[in-house]
Order: sequence, then C-alpha cells, then structure tokens
Amino acid sequence: MQHSPASPLDRARSLFRSPGVARHDFAASVVVFLVALPLCVGVAVASGVPAELGLITGIVGGIVTGLLPGSSLQVSGPAAGLTVLVYEAVQEYGIAALGALVLAAGILQLAMGALRLGRFFRAISVAVVEGMLAGIGLVLIAGQLYAMADLEAPASGLGKIDGLPGLLTDIFGSGRALTAFGLGAGTIAVLVLWRRLPAKVRVVPAPLAAVALATGASLLFSLTVATVEVQGLLDAVQMPDAAAFGELAGVGAIGTVLAFALIASAESLFSAAAVDRLHDGPRTSYDKELIAQGAGNTVCGLLGALPMTAVIVRSAANVQAGARTKASRVLHGVWLLLFAALLPAALGLIPVAALAGVLVHAGCKLVPVRQLAQLWREHRGEAVVLAVTAAAIVSVSMFEGVLIGLALAIIKTAWETSHVHVEVVDKGAGPIRAHLSGNATFLRLPKLLDALEALPQDRPIELDLAGLRHLDHACRTSLENWAARHSAEGTEPVRVASGG
Repeated sequence: MQHSPASPLDRARSLFRSPGVARHDFAASVVVFLVALPLCVGVAVASGVPAELGLITGIVGGIVTGLLPGSSLQVSGPAAGLTVLVYEAVQEYGIAALGALVLAAGILQLAMGALRLGRFFRAISVAVVEGMLAGIGLVLIAGQLYAMADLEAPASGLGKIDGLPGLLTDIFGSGRALTAFGLGAGTIAVLVLWRRLPAKVRVVPAPLAAVALATGASLLFSLTVATVEVQGLLDAVQMPDAAAFGELAGVGAIGTVLAFALIASAESLFSAAAVDRLHDGPRTSYDKELIAQGAGNTVCGLLGALPMTAVIVRSAANVQAGARTKASRVLHGVWLLLFAALLPAALGLIPVAALAGVLVHAGCKLVPVRQLAQLWREHRGEAVVLAVTAAAIVSVSMFEGVLIGLALAIIKTAWETSHVHVEVVDKGAGPIRAHLSGNATFLRLPKLLDALEALPQDRPIELDLAGLRHLDHACRTSLENWAARHSAEGTEPVRVASGG
C-alpha cells in the first residue's frame, strides 16, 4: 500500500505534536524572535526599503522555510551579508523590481536544489567566502556610519570610505548629527559590553536590549533624531508586475539575480555546516536545504520582500537556547507575524541611528581581522585571495568582486598544483638523463625550459617523462620543439624514454 506524501499542514501538525515543543522549542523560539526582530528591521532600513519588508522576510523564513526539510535548527531571514547588494539593486532598478529579482533568484535556487548542486557549494574556496563577507562588512560599516549620524551615504563603496574624513567634520558641525551619532555609538557600546554583564541580565538578547535602550533614551530625553518610517504590513507588500519582470531582460539584472542566488545559497549552506557543529541532532541535507531556501525566496519575491539566507547569529541563538526541533524556528516566524500585525506603531519609535549601530557591529563581525593575521602566517596565498576579494567588492561591486576572488583562487590552486621537477643525472659517460616529475603545465613552462636549455648542447640527452602525472598540450609541444632544436644543434638527438 502506497502512502501519499505528507502535506505542509500534516508536517506542521506532526511537528507541533513533538514532545520537544512543550518547553525547549517554545523558549528557544522566543529568544530567536527577540534576536531577529531588530535585525530584520535594521537590514530592511539599511537596504533602502520599508522596515516591514524585513519582517516579512523573517516571517517567511520562519513559517515557510522553517517547515521544509533540510537543516533542522538553522534559522532563515534577511541577512546583513546581502544588504549592500540589495541596496544597489533598489537604487538601480527601483523597489518595484525587487520582488521580481528575488523571485527569479528563488526559482534558480529551486532548480539548483533539484539538480542536486547543493553539495558542490562546499567546494567554494573558504578564502573567497570570507573575503566576500569581509568586503560586505567593510561597505556595510562605512555606509552605516553615515546612517548613525542621520546623514546620506555616498553611492559607491570607495565613495563611502573616501568620505569618512568629511563625515567627521559634518558630525561635529551639527548638533543633530552629533546627537544621532552618540545614540548609535551608545548602541554599539551596549552590544560590545553586554556579554560582560551577569547571566540573569543576558537573558535578554543584546541586539534587542541595545535598540530598546536607545529607543528609551530617545523618548526620555526627547532627542531630535530620525526614526523608522512605518507604513503598515499590507501596504509594504509590492507584488511584482509585468514591468518588474521586464527588468529581468537586462544583463545587469541577470547578474543581480545570479548574485542573489549564489551568495544566498553559499551563505546558507556554510551556515548549515557551522550549525551542524553546534548540535548532535540530524545533519543537514544540503540539496533539500537549498530547495527550502529557494522556496522561501520564491515566496519573498511574490510578496516583494527582501531575499533571505540562513543566518548564523539567529541559528546559533536557536541552538544555544535549547531548541530540539524545527518548531522553534517556525514559532519565531509566528511571533514576528503577530508583532508586525499587532504592534506596527512600535517600529516608528526606533531611532535609525540605533539600527545603524547594530549593523555596524554586525559588519565588524564579518571582517575576520584575527583570522587574516593567522592565515597570513600559515597560508599566505589564501590570505591574498581573501584580501583581494574584499578589496574588489569595496572598489568595484559585489558580483564582480566575488568573480575576481573565484578566478584568483582558481589561479592560485592551479599554480600550487602545477609543480614540475627536473632531475639531471650525468655520469660523465653516455647520455645525460633528465628525469621529469610532477605536473607539467603551461604555468611552469618557463622554469622547465630554463632547466632543459641549461643542459650541454654537445651531449646526447635522454628525456624521461615517466614521473609526470600530467603533461598538458603547451608543455608537450614545447618539449617537442626543444628536442627538435637540440637534435639539430647538438651532436646527438634527444631520446624520450617514456611518455606521461
């Protein structure tokens, strides 16, 4: 007898009948909700879209992606890692086209998951991924420093960094800017110092505490600072229309879709690997997790919301709070929905400078300063790939910077694996024997030819290629040309002992 596959409703019912829901998952869901709330709002504001769209993405990440198979404990929602790319897309194509871009990225993720490509994301160079996050972090920090002062940031990454000296002048030249910046700096101070407080106090997540304290200070002292603009959950939804889908025909839009899909997928699957190391429960099915992320982004695209990824901060909080099943992440989405539906006016009290402070702190975590120093001592080539990727993202763009990093990583790997060694045996009588070993590729061709051309021209030479694991076309052709030239100029021809 065949059983029909369980529907999402059936899965939800079975999930909430799990005995783990009663205590552990319920408590964990509240913790994750409190961590996610300020981050959802902050990422949306930094991306140049209504705050409600960040909450919608968090809701979809909890309720839709949370119910699907893949990773059992990691939590999805809007991520700081995509803020820069989303902001650029909104500035280039408009907020009306955002849904179409995210929808296309979600469909692409579904296709990649169906083709079982999820596991291949583990083959991406870690240095490129860390360089990508570092570049995002640098642009995010630079941009949000302006937002902390209620000032508008320059458009380009280099412009943001070049304008920092002028930003200091503007801050100290304006009482309002100085007040806002002080509020943002205080938010960062709370985030940094929160871990040093007693455990009873740290029950409240640091981001929520920092934003709540900044909001309270703003209201208590009647500070003149910019606050989050509120327009209502349903009013913020902008389903893509025909004109929005028409934007996808351009080359730039296609590049943005690819960047959304690839970066979101890589960040989600790397997060899954990290979360798996935090618990002893079921391991992640990478292809199913990629499908779950694609389904979530498809729904977000239909609602005109932000793209989602799995977020390590929320996921780690979920595990550390004692979550046992998927119920915790689904419930966190329910709490976000209830907050957005019942308390939307509360968003309008939050100072933008406080949210900017949260994102500056998040951006600092994306820049691996300590890891880079250690990487430079142990794997200098990887450190160069990381630094170049980050610099390219800051100076050019997200997508092109990642491509530059990947190309450099491939070149580095090819260079490191294409070692060729020439061992010359000259017994004084008879032919000189040259034994070649390793991988003879065009990258090492100058070294190889220099060694062979340094051999005596008036002696017979026996070339032994048996030790070569790989001999590419360029090296083979050059060796044949060298042998023919030596045979013409020398007293004896070159003999090839064996091929590789």
